[in-house]
Amino acid sequence: MNDSDAVEITIVLDSTDPEATATFWAEALRYRRAGAVGAFEVLLPREGASGPTVLVQRVAEPKQGKNRMHLDLHVADLDAEVERLVALGATRLGDETLGELRWVRMADPEGNELDVVQD
Repeated sequence: MNDSDAVEITIVLDSTDPEATATFWAEALRYRRAGAVGAFEVLLPREGASGPTVLVQRVAEPKQGKNRMHLDLHVADLDAEVERLVALGATRLGDETLGELRWVRMADPEGNELDVVQD
């Protein structure tokens, strides 16, 4: 793939409280808050790290129903990461396995689903 074919990803997350949601996701992803631009809180990878930009967008309506897309956070220590996210305000929804693969379904403080996956 040459540079003209490259695709950059920005993840946009709707929120009724973007400041609180940005605080949660900055800690969850180990990102840094880069400030606010209009209705968006901007999250960027920390210096020396790579990853997509995350925008937390202010919306008037609360989340309804199941996400059509969610993030999977792959970690070395599943139990420790789940505890850390719960301490940040996440909710544990359930434990899943598929063969030897193990993950925990969770929701951020506004109910957006995510999975924490044991690497």
